[in-house]
Parts: sequence; C-alpha cells; structure tokens
Amino acid sequence: MTKTSLQGIRLAVLLASVFAVPALAQDAGSLDPKKAQEAQQRPPAYSPYVGRDFPTRPFFGDTHLHTSFSMDAGAFGARLGPRDAYRFARGEEVTSNTGQPVKLSRPLDFLVVADHSDNMGFFPDLFAGKPNLLADPTGRQWYDMIQSGKGADAAIAIIVAFSHGTFPKDLMYFPGTPAYHSAWQETIAAAEDFNDPGRFTAFIGYEWTSNTGGNNLHRNVIFRDNGDKASQVEPFTVYPPFGSDNPVELWKWMEAYETKTGGNVLAIAHNGNLSNGLMFPVVEEFGKKIDSEYVETRARWERLYETTQTKGTGEAHPLLSPNDEFANFEIWDKGNLDGSVPKKKEMLEFEYARSAYKNGLKLEKELGTNPYKFGLIGSSDAHTALTAMEEDNFFGKTVPQEPSPHRMMEAFVDNPKTGVKIMDWEVSASGYAAVWARENTRESIWDAMQRKETYATTGPRMIVRLFGGWDFEATDAEDRLPARIGYSKGVPMGGDLRAAPGGKAPTFLVAALKDPIGANLDRYQIVKGWLDKDGNLHEKVYDAVWSGDRKPGSDGKLPVVGNTVDEANATWTNTIGAPELITVWKDPEFDPSLPAFYYGRVIEIPTPRWTSYDAKRFGVKPLPGTSMTVAERAYTSPIWYTPAP
Repeated sequence: MTKTSLQGIRLAVLLASVFAVPALAQDAGSLDPKKAQEAQQRPPAYSPYVGRDFPTRPFFGDTHLHTSFSMDAGAFGARLGPRDAYRFARGEEVTSNTGQPVKLSRPLDFLVVADHSDNMGFFPDLFAGKPNLLADPTGRQWYDMIQSGKGADAAIAIIVAFSHGTFPKDLMYFPGTPAYHSAWQETIAAAEDFNDPGRFTAFIGYEWTSNTGGNNLHRNVIFRDNGDKASQVEPFTVYPPFGSDNPVELWKWMEAYETKTGGNVLAIAHNGNLSNGLMFPVVEEFGKKIDSEYVETRARWERLYETTQTKGTGEAHPLLSPNDEFANFEIWDKGNLDGSVPKKKEMLEFEYARSAYKNGLKLEKELGTNPYKFGLIGSSDAHTALTAMEEDNFFGKTVPQEPSPHRMMEAFVDNPKTGVKIMDWEVSASGYAAVWARENTRESIWDAMQRKETYATTGPRMIVRLFGGWDFEATDAEDRLPARIGYSKGVPMGGDLRAAPGGKAPTFLVAALKDPIGANLDRYQIVKGWLDKDGNLHEKVYDAVWSGDRKPGSDGKLPVVGNTVDEANATWTNTIGAPELITVWKDPEFDPSLPAFYYGRVIEIPTPRWTSYDAKRFGVKPLPGTSMTVAERAYTSPIWYTPAP
C-alpha cells in the first residue's frame, strides 16, 4: 500500500468518526444552544415526589402473637417458638404445630412476639425435661404424663393449677429466677436476630395478662428499643409479689422502665368484649375513683386499642348502636374470658371502642383529659406462632384449631356451671395492624403507633386514608396523590382538629384501595360521635362514598351491595363493588361548640368465611347457625374535634 493510499484511509476514518457523532446522539434528540443553556439551570422541581417527608405506604403486621413460650399456648400444644414465628411472618414456609406445611400469601412487614409474662418459657423447658422441673414431684409427674402420651391430661392439670392459684411455687417461672431470665433473653435475642431494618421489623414485647375473676384486662407491651435497653428489665407480671392485676401498676412499671433506660414503651389493650364491663371504666377501677391522675396516665401509656382479633371484634355492638346495620360483626358477647360470668346488657357500654370514644368526651369535659383517645389496630392473638389470618389460610387461634375436618364442630369455651358456650366456628380469622410509617424500622413504626396514625383490618391488606381539615374541596378527591393534599391541608387519622374557623364545618378526604389480591369495596363510612350541651352522648354513621350507582332510600340507608359468594364451592367474584373509593365528605350537622370524633370504616363486598373453605376442603357439613360469609373491613383511628375553650 502506498503512502498516499494510507493517508486517504486515515482521512476517511477520521471523517467517519466526526460525522458519526450526531448519529450516535440521535436517541437524545437535537441539542442547540438554547436547550444546552436551559439544561444547565436549576428550574423548580417538576417531580411531585421530591421532598416528601410524610408516610407514603402502610406497613402491615401483628402486635399480638403467642408461641410455645406462653403458658397457655404451650399447654394447648404449641411447639413453635419465637424464631419460628418470625420466620413465618417474614414469608418463609414452616411446618405447623400439627405437622402441616403453611405459608403466608405475602410476608408481613413487622411482628411482635407477645408471649404472656407470667410463667414465660415454662412449657419448652418442661418438654425438654429440664432438671429444675423434674426435681419437683409435680413437675416430674407432668413430664411423665406427656412422655406417656397423656399430654392433654397434663395440659389441663397445668392450666387448672395456674388459673386457680395452686401452681407449685417451686415450678413457677418468676422474674428474677434463672429460668425466667433465660426465657426473656431468648425472646429478646430472637427479635434482635430477625430484625432487618428496611425489610422486616421484629419488635421486642410481651403480654401482661390481668384476668382476675375471668375478666379480661390484658395489655400488650411494645418496646421501641433494641435489646441493649430491653434486657435491662424483666417483664411485669400479674402474679404477686412480682406483679399486679391492676393496670395502674403496669403503667408505673412502664414509667420506671423509661426512667431507668431512657427508652420508650407503649401498651395496647384488647378484648374489652371479654372484660364484663371493666375495660373502659367511667366511675372507678379496682375500687379507686377515676380522677384526673388516672385519665392523664392512661392517655399517656395506652395510645392504641386492638379492636379486632380472633376472640371477636370490639368496635361496636348492635344493642349499643341499633341504627348501625354493620355493628353486628363477629361479636362475642356471652360472658367473660373463661365463661365464668355470663354477660349482662349493662356491661356492654364499657367494653366497646365506640362507646369508649363517646364516654371519653364526657370524661375530658369533667376531668380535663380524654383517657380513651386511642387509635385502632387489629392483630391476631394467635397461640400457634402463626400469623395466618387470611380466611382461606386460617390456622386457628390455638393448636386444636389448626385445620382439620372437625375443628368447626368443637367448643372453644364451654362452662357447664354458667352455660356460657362459644363454638370454634365463632373464632374469627382476624386481624392485622396497619401503620402509616416513613420506613420499615422499629423507630418509625413505633413512632407512628405513638401518634396513632394506624388502622385495623380484619385480615385484608386494603390501603386506607383519612384526613380531616377545614378546606378540603371536591376536586381534592380527583388528585392521584391525595396524601400530598391531605397532609398539606389537614391532619391524618389519629390527629386533632381544634377551634373551628368561623362558619366552617370539618371536611374529610377519604380514600381506600382494595387489597390487590382481595375483594372489591362496598363503601367507606364515617362514624361520628359527639357530646351535646346537656351532657348527652350521640353517634351517627354516614355513608361517605360507595360503589356503583346505588342511592339511599327514604330511610337514608344505602341498599346492600349484593352477594356473589358461592358457599358450596367457597368462591366469589369481583363483579360487584369497586377497587377504589375516594371522596371529600363534609359534616352536614356540625356544631362548632360540641366536641366530637370521626373515624372511617371501610367495608368489603361479601366473601367466603374460613368456615366455607373448611366445609369445601374437608367435605364436612357445618353446624346449624355457622356463619359462612364475611364482609371484611377496616377501621381507622379517629380524628378528634375540640371546641375553643
């Protein structure tokens, strides 16, 4: 090749590379001086997601799960421990206590293993034949019964001894004993090992189980802190001398914990429906008159209430709310926790959340503080270490209620002395806690619970918003980012509205999205309660937004959404209802001089209940009266209105 030819080739390559530049840049368009200048400037943010500092998603979890470390769970056959519970909650497949494989449809975001504080860790040690237990004659007897196949008899004997106060003192796992300390440290260690900030939150917690006379006053205690602080104390118990059955003493323990460690803790009460009128007192508790100190202390420590779980839903009762056609939902109203005292109608007012909200308004007027200004969550109270609360995947409350052909036919509570009887089919597949938090961490979720930005669901993972303010407009419901408007113009669920501007009534931006794999929505309701000038309490349920083109009748009631459930085959169709509900609702009967509360209730279309799935899968015929369908729902924490002084 000549020198001239080589130069020609080099020139051709150079020219090709020069002219190729625009070709390589064509997928970015053309660039001229004006565009180049604009690209170097910093215009106002176009992205609507820039700078958001509010919660953008709910995290779903369970704040109330028992494992084999709980006295009663172990007696009923639970063999899975805290670590099994966390594995299952974060989405792993495990083998149940009865040997069945089980897995959630989707992982949960957080979990609190809340084993009973009294005698924590006793049963795993008994089954393991720990020397400290076998050295006692009664402990040896119980162990031998279990080993010889008489575990059920041993369980009954143990539960009876524990309930009647005849449990051998030398066998009791009291705080301060090595065995109790070991169980608590393992509880902490399991939570620490499975806590994965940003992905899965494992809280440290326990349940304080006041049950004097069979009346349920239980509270779950949830730590915001890590193990370095939680390990500095041991749980508060009911059995003296290390505990008390009085909630006031629990609150003192909580204050002592925070003082000692600099940490944070809150308590969540549950099952007021089984307290026989003791959960939400208005006159006295444990013989002491309700005073300003009591209401202030309770309001400080009890920021949430568990309003739905396996032992019934405690939002409202049809006798207390006769005009509410949705009040009769999964109701347990036959007696106290063990059925030893039948229910009386006059007890109901002090057992249900809506009545507590109303009475709280009156107590605030009398004493200056509302002790029942709590948010709402759901949780399971399962005693199987399994948070399996979906209707088609329900693994029961206790091990005897894990899936089997006969579980619908048995009695959960059967007290022959009083005649109180609750069947296993009456146990609910409920529920979960939904928390609007900024991130999936202990601190963020706990802080959201503390400020009450929470809602309860009976199982589905629907997304629910509630904002209250004075300036929401109908067009705000047309925005695809309603939370941006909600936080800028109002307060979220759990918040407060004060001193109405002249001539204005509160407006509420409400929104709900169906569970992606669940049923469509029937309606979004606003439940209002208020205290009038004469000291009388009132309530009213409003249908704020609903699916379809239904119109309220002359009685103001909205027609039913319909029912597509095929009970025989445990199926339904999403041919009715709506996947999304959103609107701005304005209180049409607002009086700015009267204190009030507002909370949201979202109702799904009817779907098969767990009993329908059992009947189909096991080929069994349900007992007469068995509920076979369910209208799942969610309950938001309220927004309270307080008039100007």
